[in-house]
Amino acid sequence: MSTQVLFGQLLVGLINGSFYALLALGFAIIFGLLGIINIAQGTFYMIGAFGGWMLLNYFGLGYWWGLLLAPLIAGIVGMALEKTLISRMYKLDHIYGLLLTYGLMMFIMGTFIYFFQTAPRPYPVPPELQGGYNLGFMFLPKYRAWVVLVSLTFCLGTWFVIEKTSVGRNLRAATENPMLTRAFGINVPALLTFGFGIGVALAGLGGVLAGPIYSVSPIMGGDLVIVVFAIVVVGGMQSILGAVITGLSLGVLEGLTKVFYAQGANMVIFVIMFIVLMVKPAGLFGQEK
Repeated sequence: MSTQVLFGQLLVGLINGSFYALLALGFAIIFGLLGIINIAQGTFYMIGAFGGWMLLNYFGLGYWWGLLLAPLIAGIVGMALEKTLISRMYKLDHIYGLLLTYGLMMFIMGTFIYFFQTAPRPYPVPPELQGGYNLGFMFLPKYRAWVVLVSLTFCLGTWFVIEKTSVGRNLRAATENPMLTRAFGINVPALLTFGFGIGVALAGLGGVLAGPIYSVSPIMGGDLVIVVFAIVVVGGMQSILGAVITGLSLGVLEGLTKVFYAQGANMVIFVIMFIVLMVKPAGLFGQEK
């Protein structure tokens, strides 16, 4: 096995892990703050990718505008759905939220398939990020390095806001004790809607970043949500930092598995989930109740 092949697969794993981390982080925020198992998270990933693609092809707005606006579009769609449908699930068992978001996923995906079919559509890499660097032991494309950098920046920035700022404290208070939070003059429903919007906007950001690598398709997020759910379970359902670390780590592990045992690459995450659930059901970073 050549060094170039090994490091190439490590890079692929790190890139996949970057997308896993963004989606898992949003998933963990929504579940941790709202108690909703958002099976539609992969759909918002697809909406973000299509948002960037539509801005380019219908309005002539390039990648940088797409990177700014497409996550906002995904977040606004998510907040509208939260306000009209998902907020009705907060006081019910988790299974109802899961079933509702699964239905939303199938409806939105079916709508996009009806209008755009399933054929992938190219979304070009911006000229500023074309090319790469010859590191000697491997060739590092600029765009893939950019994806990892942006993903890490947003993951760590979101973790800091949720865990270390007054906004995050208000969000946690609104879910743990909404009546007391209202007594301090805080608009709890608006805060929960904002939290859901942040969670799905992270998925939308991942979709824009993924477009130039994997192309844009209505089915691009369908299978991904199963992997993201497994990652969140491994990291701990309510652990924001656990979602980020586990997403990146399992992405790299998946890349390494492709080098040594390619047939098992698609199963390794689920094998790890099975082992973790046997040893520590709350997840690696979760807390036992």
